[in-house]
Amino acid sequence: MQIDKESVITLHYTLTDDAGNELETTRHGEPLLYLQGSGGLLPALEEALQGRQAGDTFRLELSAADAYGERKPAAVERVPAKYLAHEGRLRPGQVAYLHLREGGAVPVTVMKVGKFSVDVDRNHPYAGLGLNFDVTVADVRAATPEELAHGHAHGVGGHQH
Repeated sequence: MQIDKESVITLHYTLTDDAGNELETTRHGEPLLYLQGSGGLLPALEEALQGRQAGDTFRLELSAADAYGERKPAAVERVPAKYLAHEGRLRPGQVAYLHLREGGAVPVTVMKVGKFSVDVDRNHPYAGLGLNFDVTVADVRAATPEELAHGHAHGVGGHQH
């Protein structure tokens, strides 16, 4: 079966930066399950998966602009510590969640911790990096009605969220 919109894809990948540093991999654990067309992957990766089938392997090289974009210096800001959700003590490099005035929260990287305020970076951790995906498509199947209704793939045994 070829990957098309509303296909559930089981895949393994290794993600490296342009210097060859490994950033993520699924190869030593559980594969990624993904509902094609749900918008949960980078658009360029979703496009590269379209039309492939189980057993296909490929490499996708993305510029920073085609991945998570260039770093935005204005995305580094000082915020009151009380607006950050986190576990334990805040430390530089840690990911915390910044509560927004309009509701919800966004992940931020802690840069510097002060007594009452914290410098945070709202850029995606991979912003500014060229990214390279080495992908193996392990399986492709039609999505179930439940998966389509929920907008994401379910693992073995159904619901896993």
